Amino acid sequence: MRVRAVTPADLPHILAIDPGYTTEYVWQMEARESDGNMAIAFRTVRLPRSIRVTYPRNVEALAQEFERGEGLYLVADEAGRILGYLGLALQPVSDAGWITHLAVARDQRRRGIGTALVEAAVRWGRERGLTRLILETQTKNYPAIRFCQRLGFVFCGYHDRYYPNQDIALFFARPIR
Repeated sequence: MRVRAVTPADLPHILAIDPGYTTEYVWQMEARESDGNMAIAFRTVRLPRSIRVTYPRNVEALAQEFERGEGLYLVADEAGRILGYLGLALQPVSDAGWITHLAVARDQRRRGIGTALVEAAVRWGRERGLTRLILETQTKNYPAIRFCQRLGFVFCGYHDRYYPNQDIALFFARPIR
């Protein structure tokens, strides 16, 4: 398996990858307000049964972003098959790279492909003087939450109703310098 830059010929293969996932856990948000103070907490909750969740973003947006030539777009391939992809947008004001797209083909998950893509993005970011990477995911995407934590990303915020389906986005950051 190798990680390399996306080419225009890769786009149909990227669009064919199903970025959805199955989970038995979620991060549930609790908000409390009293005496002018607000407290927000997230806790891990086991669901009564596993659920299948669709990817909250329009994957075709990745193709449009790639065509504009801004940021970083990587694929992992093996013997000509695209196994996964990563899209990263630059946030120059904060010297950060924002991982907006990260997916691995369902039959290739848990083989280190996502890790290889993220580590390639870390190296790329360091070479360009970025100070951190930010990765976003849904509160429902417990596999991605655990993935972020394993790779040294730390929870750094949330945005209610962030995605088109009104799901909450969680943000995780990792210093890279």
